[in-house]
Amino acid sequence: MTFTYYGHSCFLIESDGVKFLFDPFITGNPKAIHINVDSIEADYILVSHAHHNHIADLNRIAKRTKATVIASYEVVMWAEGCHKFHAMNYGACNFDFGEVRMVPAAHSSTLPDGKSGGCACGFILSLKSGNFYYSGDTGLTVDMRLIPQYYAKLDFAILPVGGNFTLNPRGAVIASDFIQCNKIIGVHFDTFEYIAIDKPQALKLFSDAGKELILPVVGSTFELATAFHI
Repeated sequence: MTFTYYGHSCFLIESDGVKFLFDPFITGNPKAIHINVDSIEADYILVSHAHHNHIADLNRIAKRTKATVIASYEVVMWAEGCHKFHAMNYGACNFDFGEVRMVPAAHSSTLPDGKSGGCACGFILSLKSGNFYYSGDTGLTVDMRLIPQYYAKLDFAILPVGGNFTLNPRGAVIASDFIQCNKIIGVHFDTFEYIAIDKPQALKLFSDAGKELILPVVGSTFELATAFHI
């Protein structure tokens, strides 16, 4: 299983030959100007909520790749480039590759045209090669405590760490306790000044708690099995 980071909360996970792209926002991200949007491939595009900095390149990539978009009904109906889609709300569905569970996120969701984007969410993917949780944009919420009731083990989780709109590093440490997962990839940081973080301090917070935090570099790709101590 590989992880490629395109900046902010946009990343690609490839597992067993299937490419899962999350929250496509590259165009307009000052930290991702070296990323060629039209080089990104995807079989599935999962969208956590409707804010511009999570869907800016959704139509462009979905139209070119013919990827299946998995998102709230409201986002799917808005997406002009969406030829294949699977609308969801809080619940689980089986696909050829495994299970997708949409779970609550404590955040707002408004489309660029001002209409409601439906519910903000996170996703848990249960695949042959492992289980992982992407929280989407969220603050700390006790709903996270339910996740271990669904899955005995998460191999890793992707959490926002930039604060202001979402979890900060301290909140992400607590969230990792709630979900019973000590291997965390941080996203949604440093894109703009008000979500800039002290990286050494964030890494130390996790280390002191006996946890692992990866703060990926934009454009980097790595094997998840070797990135964390297994």
